[in-house]
Amino acid sequence: MTDISHIEAFLLCETPQAWLDNALSHIPLLLIDHANCELKAAQTAQSLMWKYGMDLPLVAAKDSRKKAPRVALNLWSSSLTNYELLNKMSRLAREELRHFEQVIAIMRKRGIDYVQIDASRYAAELRKCLRTSEPHKLIDTLIMGAIIEARSCERFARLAPLLDGELQQFYLSLLKSEARHYLDYLNLAKKIDGKPIDDRVNLLLSAEKQLIEADDQLFRFHSGPVRNIE
Repeated sequence: MTDISHIEAFLLCETPQAWLDNALSHIPLLLIDHANCELKAAQTAQSLMWKYGMDLPLVAAKDSRKKAPRVALNLWSSSLTNYELLNKMSRLAREELRHFEQVIAIMRKRGIDYVQIDASRYAAELRKCLRTSEPHKLIDTLIMGAIIEARSCERFARLAPLLDGELQQFYLSLLKSEARHYLDYLNLAKKIDGKPIDDRVNLLLSAEKQLIEADDQLFRFHSGPVRNIE
């Protein structure tokens, strides 16, 4: 089994037992939202490639109806090159899409329909912590990506011993890539302007801890525990 002790040390809390109980009682819902998470992770990586991966001048948006401008990394005192960002995010997107394919294959095998469900509040609440000016927005976005990947890895590890053989083997197989994704995001964030990011990491981790430990309305892969779940 992949050693994830560094991820457990990074996060400020572990997944509550109540959430694990929710998951074991709602495997189809868990898998549907897991598939959604993998698809969204690939989309996030591609979005970062489009917005920050081109060597383009920074052009302020003159019209709020226009798309947000792309931002060139070389405008900042950054040791991160656009090619490094592109390569890391491209590999991450491919792996997340492969994981998506694996999840929906398991769902199909088990007769679980891939239906539309509402997203949890997890990512939306974390996004409220992000700064809006560059390069701070990119730094915070990468930190947020690291935290989400770290939590996913922690949950795979905690769930795996409790699941049937097929799901246990699958979730254990994801640990290595999810741990690498966490480090990729965090290391990219550290390179943006050469300044320490500890304060931002701690702020976002604190917000994440509250979301993971607090009772939630919807059971999802990244939700808190749900009481009286149907």
